[in-house]
Amino acid sequence: MSRALLSHILHRPPLLLASRGGSRGGALPSRLRTLRLNCSVAEAPTSGDEASAPRARKKRVVSGVQPTGLVHLGNYLGAIKNWVSLQDLYETLFFIVDLHAITLPYDAPQLSKSTRSTAAIYLACGIDSSKASIFVQSHVRAHVELMWLLSSSTPIGWLNRMIQFKEKSRKAGDENVGVALLTYPVLMASDILLYQSDLVPVGEDQTQHLELTREIAERVNNLYGGRKWKKMGGRGGSLFKIPEALIPPAGARVMSLTDGLSKMSKSAPSDQSRINLLDPKDVIMNKIKRCKTDSFPGLEFDNPERPECNNLLSIYQIITGKTKEEIINECQNMNWGSFKTTLTDALIDHLQPIQVRYEEIMSDPGYLDDVLLEGAGKATEIADITLNNVHQAMGFLRR
Repeated sequence: MSRALLSHILHRPPLLLASRGGSRGGALPSRLRTLRLNCSVAEAPTSGDEASAPRARKKRVVSGVQPTGLVHLGNYLGAIKNWVSLQDLYETLFFIVDLHAITLPYDAPQLSKSTRSTAAIYLACGIDSSKASIFVQSHVRAHVELMWLLSSSTPIGWLNRMIQFKEKSRKAGDENVGVALLTYPVLMASDILLYQSDLVPVGEDQTQHLELTREIAERVNNLYGGRKWKKMGGRGGSLFKIPEALIPPAGARVMSLTDGLSKMSKSAPSDQSRINLLDPKDVIMNKIKRCKTDSFPGLEFDNPERPECNNLLSIYQIITGKTKEEIINECQNMNWGSFKTTLTDALIDHLQPIQVRYEEIMSDPGYLDDVLLEGAGKATEIADITLNNVHQAMGFLRR
């Protein structure tokens, strides 16, 4: 998701994380496995369901990007570009996570404009609404309702240990931090669990959020699922599927143009630190020309003393679709001036068709509205089944 970015898988299948270790801290539990699925759209499988299912449906993947700031190269290469491949491999739901965009002070009049722009970028980058459901998070109200239900079973200590909350609250100061900054991981869990997701694209720095989602799912399953749910009139078994991580290979994490040790970020104060997808040619050229480099001879990957070099080569590798070996053979003897020209040309050539398509989509608001309406409708069908099951299991009076 926008907090959660995914893998570069254009020429090879995605990797499932299967780290060893406990369920606490940043590492994911060792029991992660590839799930076998039943053919029900929204039901989490039990062992009996798996055995009796006549055929397995496609695994489901959910992900999203916040509509704050401008979508940049890191969002694209780390997430959106790969969704184009994911939509052919999985059942996919890609949404604009506008509810997450208000956890810190934001520009209210700009939110709806940025939401539409982000949706248009999804489509311009190649997301096909006939293959994937594209929608706005707040248009499916079950996200917030399930978040509240999950919050009742989530210990406050689990949220207090979240690293991103500690970092952002320290920067913003207590008086400027709303409760939403503490509780947004529960909303993120709702985003995932609502759709009985099998796989969640995450970066190496975001596994803690998926771990929390798994812990919440297991806790609610234990508190209200199984025989307890059956006694309430339900089918029994698990209320939620336990999602697994879709981990990007090395190189999919795009770093800042001004600091090779920091992620490219919308929130960075300097626009020079990022390439925005809609940047015109002259701006891209200027940003690459001025980006931070080093004084070492030649160019090389994976030298810890040369983070900027590794970052720029990785960007060039992903944007061109070449292998690491091909990039090394092409670029290892280049100087920075020659390589920056090569990288600039590759970026402009790659982004120009996206920019043209974006303008076409934004000039037809009716088309964009129809895509978002259809996507929200499909998502709501799945979400309502999950939400109704949770209502039943938790003892609420039927509507």
